Amino acid sequence: MSEEMYSVEQVADLLGLHVRTVRGYIRAGRLRATRIGKQYRIARADLDALTGRPPTPAAGSAALEVSSIVQVDGVDRATADRLGTVVLAGANNGYDLARPLRVQVVHDAERNRMKIVILGGAAATADLLRLLDAVLDANSGLLGREEGKVGDA
Repeated sequence: MSEEMYSVEQVADLLGLHVRTVRGYIRAGRLRATRIGKQYRIARADLDALTGRPPTPAAGSAALEVSSIVQVDGVDRATADRLGTVVLAGANNGYDLARPLRVQVVHDAERNRMKIVILGGAAATADLLRLLDAVLDANSGLLGREEGKVGDA
């Protein structure tokens, strides 16, 4: 067993939390732990899952991550909400459970534009970008003009 394991006290120190808080996370199921005798041990991968950090790649394996920012102009709040829902649903399709896509959608009401930030694997990001492009092409009326345009910012 080569995986790094932590005690409840070590996790509390690493996260700046009280030991009782960490135990509460374990009891509530927010933090996965293994009980050994009367003590809990937390695997590094489970700690990473709690904190939202991507899992550390195994030695010798390459981890490719892509960062994309998509800007869509001429978008009102309601349309931005609909597009955001489509993008988030597409990101949560279970493509790669080990490295899920992380997506942030922001609408700027003053400029009538939205930005979509996508972080994740190259193939999953490309699929999500194709989905977004298809939705904008199929619903060119969605943005209130002839063509929906996706521009990189």
